[in-house]
Amino acid sequence: MLDIGPAGEDALRWRLPDGRSGALAPDGRGGWSSTLGWTGRPDGHRVAFDGCERIRFDGVAGGRIALVQTDTRFRGSGVELAGRLTMPPGQDPVPVVVLVHGAEHDAALGRYSLQREFAAAGIGVFAYDKRGTGASGGRYTQDYLTLAIDAIHAVREARRLAGARAGRIGYQAGSQGGWVAPLAARIAPVDFVVVSFGLAVSPLEEDREAIAADIARAGFGADALAGAMEIADATAALIDSGFSEGYAQLEAAKARHGDAPWYPAVRGNFTGYLLARDEATIRREAPGLVRGVPAHYDPMPVLETLDVPQLWLFGGEDRDAPPGETLRRLAALQRAGRPIVTAVFPRAEHGMYEFETAPDGERLSTRQPDGYLRLMADFIRGVRLQPRYGDATPSTP
Repeated sequence: MLDIGPAGEDALRWRLPDGRSGALAPDGRGGWSSTLGWTGRPDGHRVAFDGCERIRFDGVAGGRIALVQTDTRFRGSGVELAGRLTMPPGQDPVPVVVLVHGAEHDAALGRYSLQREFAAAGIGVFAYDKRGTGASGGRYTQDYLTLAIDAIHAVREARRLAGARAGRIGYQAGSQGGWVAPLAARIAPVDFVVVSFGLAVSPLEEDREAIAADIARAGFGADALAGAMEIADATAALIDSGFSEGYAQLEAAKARHGDAPWYPAVRGNFTGYLLARDEATIRREAPGLVRGVPAHYDPMPVLETLDVPQLWLFGGEDRDAPPGETLRRLAALQRAGRPIVTAVFPRAEHGMYEFETAPDGERLSTRQPDGYLRLMADFIRGVRLQPRYGDATPSTP
């Protein structure tokens, strides 16, 4: 199976089920040439199209899979949302997964390749543009309850459109969706929840854990960590006030620690953005970037009472959402009998991408981990999981 979809203006991206991927651009000879992952470095692959139905990938011929797509508009929590159901060919019942957004502002219908990849693997998929993005109405927000109600309406619309073909139905949620999907499943139970690179801590706890990982990764010790936590306290005060106060505290922390050797290593989540900008820019831009985010949201009361089977997937090299504390909390829930499976892909970062490190220290994504798509598909189907999926070993209660 090969997926080819849009990747920006005059560009395409190919993906294989084992996680390999490349960007395609016209080669000037009637075909398309590929670059490795997201690196921009040629990888030697070439694609040629014969209309929409036939393709040659490195000389190997293929034909289009006749996926069935149905576009719809449905009512969310007070707004009209744009959605699409993509089904595999045939008339047999199949599981259906509803894709829940992360924090991105991009429209899902144009960029979520999982809507085709799952469908080509025999799973129905419902994708929708988050409120305030793409073809959906409403104002963009990151309020988890509002987004959870939207997701519940999406499940109902997916079930309606799939009709008699709808089997098991549930969510696959990335990043911020890891707070939204379990909440939606607690309000209106589904058959499963898959969380990819999401967390069981609050957004502010995520920021602090990411900063601690930054300091450790850079090789600094307890004194550096204590100073970095002072900076985290200052940025948290800004966020708690809705960016109306706390600027003096942040400037004082920057003045106190700005020359420290560990200071350039501090990224965090919110904090890295705030450290890189002056007060005027923060006042102007920051409120819109975190609009609706419940910074102290505690997901544990939901997870402690959620009986829906869950699969939590993590990247072992995730700098934005380090999984350490989340894994400890989920392990405790497993011991308490919650139906939770966890798996860590050790070489992956946020977004579940493996990477290479450039000379300037920046990470360049090369592919997704082998086994990532296969593990999600098996869990969605409700079949017995394999002992290993690529480099990941599922951990069950």
